[in-house]
Amino acid sequence: MGTITVLNGPNLNLLGTREPALYGTATLADVEELCHRTAAGLGHRVDFHQTNHEGVLVDQVQAARGSAGVVVNAAGLTHTSIALRDALATVPGPVVEVHLTNIHAREPFRHTSYVSGVADAVIAGCGPDGYAYAVRHVAALCSSLCSERQLHDLARA
Repeated sequence: MGTITVLNGPNLNLLGTREPALYGTATLADVEELCHRTAAGLGHRVDFHQTNHEGVLVDQVQAARGSAGVVVNAAGLTHTSIALRDALATVPGPVVEVHLTNIHAREPFRHTSYVSGVADAVIAGCGPDGYAYAVRHVAALCSSLCSERQLHDLARA
């Protein structure tokens, strides 16, 4: 059907070793494999990226504008980057924000997300499974959009 872009922000390359009591022991490679497996089961492909640099993440969002949809864990940039929020607002397909932990049960500065305002859904606190839920949701939204477009095209014919 299409490619779902999965984008990861700063420090997510340290999954499995960074604060395992908080983030768990799954590595980013484990999360990537889960995303590929989930998408393949739905007839999609995954384009998976991680960067520690805000500008690179913005570039990756812009490059993803032709994909079926975007799953994004912006990590700390969630709470600080208006540039990232503005880039995500240009994505024509669905955008799902995902966080390994429940950001609303953590430090007060994590309660504000610039990404949420432009996301179609937010999944937080489900650990790595949240990525699988996000990929499934993007695929479901893509199916709904395709069905609506097909109905619209039939009505115009």
